[in-house]
Amino acid sequence: MYFISKILLTAFLLLLVEKVVSGVSIDGLYVAIIAAIVLGLLNAVVRPVLVILTLPISIVTLGLFIFIINAGLFMFAASFLDGFSVNSFWSALLASIMVSVGSTIGNLFIRNK
Repeated sequence: MYFISKILLTAFLLLLVEKVVSGVSIDGLYVAIIAAIVLGLLNAVVRPVLVILTLPISIVTLGLFIFIINAGLFMFAASFLDGFSVNSFWSALLASIMVSVGSTIGNLFIRNK
């Protein structure tokens, strides 16, 4: 149940981001749920590897490079999903920040009990 709640929360946040950020478009709830699953898998598998590989530049930039990694993964997920598109890097950066903040706040309410 916890996993499904997190996927639905991320899908809702993606649909909300689509309304706020002009460079992001999602073609409906089904695409948002698939995008949420893909983003979850990318964040679980690829993101830790990228964080370790880019650790020196993350230290130099005081951790701000993590935002670049998040935006890159957001664009990567949009690149191979039909119905989910991101027009620019800045749109991906803003959208990934909004989804991250929304997920952090939402996860406070759906705790794994």
